[in-house]
Amino acid sequence: MTSMSTNPPAQTHSGSWFSKTEAWLDHKGKGAWIAAMVLGFIFFWPVGLALLFYMIWSKRMFSKSCSTRRMGNAMSTMRSTGNSAFDAYKADTLRRLEEEQHNFESFLERLRDAKDKSEFDQFMDERAKAASAED
Repeated sequence: MTSMSTNPPAQTHSGSWFSKTEAWLDHKGKGAWIAAMVLGFIFFWPVGLALLFYMIWSKRMFSKSCSTRRMGNAMSTMRSTGNSAFDAYKADTLRRLEEEQHNFESFLERLRDAKDKSEFDQFMDERAKAASAED
C-alpha cells in the first residue's frame, strides 16, 4: 500500500500559464511584449488588442524596464543586511523619504487647488463684468 503524500504533485511550477507567460515575457524585456502584441494582431486581432490594453494597464508600455525587475529592486531594499544599526538607519531613511513624498504630494494638491480656485475666481469676475456691461 503506497501513500499518496510521497508522490510529488503533478504540477511542479506554481502559478497559472498566464503568470508563467507574463514572467517569461518580463524576463525577455519590452521587445518580447511588443512582439507578442504584434503577433496577436496578425493572427487574431482581439488578442493583440487585449495585449495592448494589458500592457498599458500594467504600465509595461511606458516604462523603461518590466515590473519584475522593479519588483526585485524594491524587494532588495526591504531585506535585512544583518547589520542592525544599518537596518535601523535604512528603515528611518525610507520612512523619512516616504513622509517627504507624502508632504510634497499634498503640497502639489494644494497648489493645484489654489490654481483652480484662482482660475474659477477669474472666470466669475469676467462673468460678473460681462453681466454688468449688459445692464
